[in-house]
Amino acid sequence: MNHLLKKFCPRIEFDSYEDFFENFTIEVPHNFNFGYDVVDEWASVEPTKQALVWCDDEDNEKILTFSDISALSNRLANALTAQGIGKGDVVLLLLRQRWEYWVCAVALNKIGAIIIPGTTQLTSKDIVYRANSADVKAIVALGNDYVLDQVDGAKAAAPSIQTCIAVASADAQLRTGWLSFEQLIDAASKDWQRPTGTAATANDDIMLIYFTSGTTGLAKMCCHNFAHPLGHIITAKYWQQVQEDKLHCSVTDSGWAKFGWGKIYGQWIAGATIFAYDTVRFDPLKLLERIAHYRVTTFCVPPTMYRFMLQEDISHLDLSCVENFATAGEPLNAEVTRQWEALTGKKIREGFGQTEGPVLLATFPWVDPRPGSMGKPSPLLNIQLLDEEGTPVATGDEGNICVTGLKEAHPPGLFIGYYRDPERTAEAVGGAYYNLNDVAWCDVDGYYTFIGRSDDVIKCSGYRISPFEVESVLIEHPAVIECAVTSAPDEVRGNVVKASIILAKGYEPTDELKKKLQEHVKNTTAPYKYPRIIEFVSELPKTIGGKIKRAKIRAEDKGEAWQD
Repeated sequence: MNHLLKKFCPRIEFDSYEDFFENFTIEVPHNFNFGYDVVDEWASVEPTKQALVWCDDEDNEKILTFSDISALSNRLANALTAQGIGKGDVVLLLLRQRWEYWVCAVALNKIGAIIIPGTTQLTSKDIVYRANSADVKAIVALGNDYVLDQVDGAKAAAPSIQTCIAVASADAQLRTGWLSFEQLIDAASKDWQRPTGTAATANDDIMLIYFTSGTTGLAKMCCHNFAHPLGHIITAKYWQQVQEDKLHCSVTDSGWAKFGWGKIYGQWIAGATIFAYDTVRFDPLKLLERIAHYRVTTFCVPPTMYRFMLQEDISHLDLSCVENFATAGEPLNAEVTRQWEALTGKKIREGFGQTEGPVLLATFPWVDPRPGSMGKPSPLLNIQLLDEEGTPVATGDEGNICVTGLKEAHPPGLFIGYYRDPERTAEAVGGAYYNLNDVAWCDVDGYYTFIGRSDDVIKCSGYRISPFEVESVLIEHPAVIECAVTSAPDEVRGNVVKASIILAKGYEPTDELKKKLQEHVKNTTAPYKYPRIIEFVSELPKTIGGKIKRAKIRAEDKGEAWQD
């Protein structure tokens, strides 16, 4: 039995969901540090245990053991310390899915520095905003021209940035003001001692800052402490169902919170091997070819990727190696899971949460996935549906998804607040519960169904309409590959339902197709929910984390300015 899981969880095996929900606990050690207590621990107990299998579009491959990660992170910790980076300093990582990200994350944990993950799509403006908001002291970036140009373009307006390190080949021509990651690693010692006393990290220290998606405005700085990785035991072991020494693949850029969900913390605690395919552009067929080639055991991608994969002919691929398919990041349309089960013989297990925490609701091993449902609540997090006054709603009624019981205990994995924003922190987690501002309802069997962000729910002619429900109906039609349903202003009704639609291959944007789609919605769900406005688009506005900006669509329809 996995000795690390046993170390943190008194019980690992359960007979039922009810047993799991009532009896699962996590014991957070004093001064837990992921770098020492997970990576170095595995390296000590099983020196040859694989941690990471990495490949890219150029057929490069790198396999690293926990001993490799331990030694490389020690070298980098020494190199960064020599550059004046210490406990509490903030470091921005712009590394896509390069294998160096894992080394950086572990080294920064060991030092006690604060990590800000960022996507390589960030512009100079984005970098300036992050650097000045959090006093970023150092940046480790992918060494291609675009990323380096954006960082160089930000430096003059971001005076806190003192050190810039480029990940590229050791003999690459470096720009002025940049250090080579490879040269720093090669020159540094692999001997590193865990700090003690005031130099050591404490569980309440900030380990990680995520800049949230910003679907309704500027991104917020969401803080996680050093106990945060332990909360993802539930995410990895009991939702994604990763297996020790087997490959797990979550498809996500390192700049997104889903990376923490699926590509490092809970997976390594559970002893799984991370599979990473570092690609510039998502190609559904190439991804599945690699999943089949490397014999990945557990697999997690957003619903949109499943939809695109369903557009491909994958009959020649053997995906029988995948024992568990999972999804998160946005609601899963029922039709997608039906089609995927017909294709592979396996259901997709949905998980739900936010940047602010680990998985909150999921189809756990004892929960049979139901198309359209997010599953049931995680233990530890005391999930309840509350009304606007904070009162639990009746079964079958809509309510805000909330993490309750915060006055009694702060569950591991849940964020501790917003960086340098005590007022917003007090509002979010300073009371008895944290309101996610996501609306759902729960049936008599305890299954939760997502309705939408509280701001996204459409109020039309006295009705409350779930955009996700209408989107799910539209996705059932073969012409629709992706869509966003929003409210649009109407002189008579105040608001009407609008659908912005990306068409599947082989379909043309005609008035006749609009009428067919409207009739499809009328015949599938209540007629008042049909989209009176349909707009065919080539793309939908999304955050850098891949979430649809419905607020931007609404603002543009009202003629209002929108600032990313």
